Formats: sequence, C-alpha cells, structure tokens
Amino acid sequence: MENDSLPRHYLLPGGVFAHPEPHQVTTVLGSCVAVCLWDSDRRLGGINHYLLALWNGEGLPTPRYGNIAIHKLAEKVERAGAKRSRIKAKIFGGSSILQTQSGLLNVGERNIQVAVDLLEEMQIPIVARHVGGPQGRRIIFNTHTGEVWMRILPSISSARERVAVGR
Repeated sequence: MENDSLPRHYLLPGGVFAHPEPHQVTTVLGSCVAVCLWDSDRRLGGINHYLLALWNGEGLPTPRYGNIAIHKLAEKVERAGAKRSRIKAKIFGGSSILQTQSGLLNVGERNIQVAVDLLEEMQIPIVARHVGGPQGRRIIFNTHTGEVWMRILPSISSARERVAVGR
C-alpha cells in the first residue's frame, strides 16, 4: 500500500487535507477520529483528523470539531473535483484510551457518533470503519486509490507494563 513515489503529508490533529493530485497522508489517532472521503471515478480523496465531536459555538469554528471538520472535508474534496453522489467514506479512531472513574466521559464514542450521524445526513455511505477499542491507530491514506493502511498501536497500559518489566 505504501507508495514511495507519492508526495507525503502528515496530518496534525485539527487538520483537513484534500488535493487534486495523489498523496499519501499519515495521521495518528487515539480518541480522535479521521474521516477519509474518496471519489472512485475521479480517483481523488481527502482526510480530516478531529479531536472533539461538536463545536459549542464559543471561539472559532475550527476543524478540531467533528461537525466542522467533516463539512470542511466534503467541501475541499468537492472543490478538488469529486462529485458528492460518488463520494464514499471510511472512518477510523475513536478509541477509549483514557478511562474515567465514572465511565461517563467517552470522547472517542462521541467522535465516532458524530461522524456516523453527519455522513448519514450528508448521504455519504460509510464503506469501511475501524473504530473504538482501547488502542490508538496509525493510518496512511492513499488519496489516489482510496486504500488505507492501518497499524494498531500499543495501549497505554501495556506500554506501562513493558516499562515496569524492563526495570
């Protein structure tokens, strides 16, 4: 899947990337979610990486928030030449990396749900997803082929165990 001839882009949290030329885009996710949109006829796509589900109206409406990031991504992909009726989605991330005592605050689950709800509202079908769970993910999205390569990252608790064992 990785293609050394393609330009590479590292997507930071709160970022949105779409380009008419093929790229290989990498990002690392924990409770954050990345939505990949791809038009198979035009062979172009884009990706976002958001941290929180919904912008609450305070401050700037940045793509740090899912409801902003998903709309901005769709706009950018369409401006690059995609047609809304042909766009398909893949979603990744939304891990429950940090557990709270009450278990009430699950940012990852809310981030996943906003992607599912907005994509359904926008009539963009989700054709693949790898979401939830206790571990982070590193993904690489090929904007030309629509392929996503994913690596599951060690959980924080298993990393702590390895450090303790190594002492």
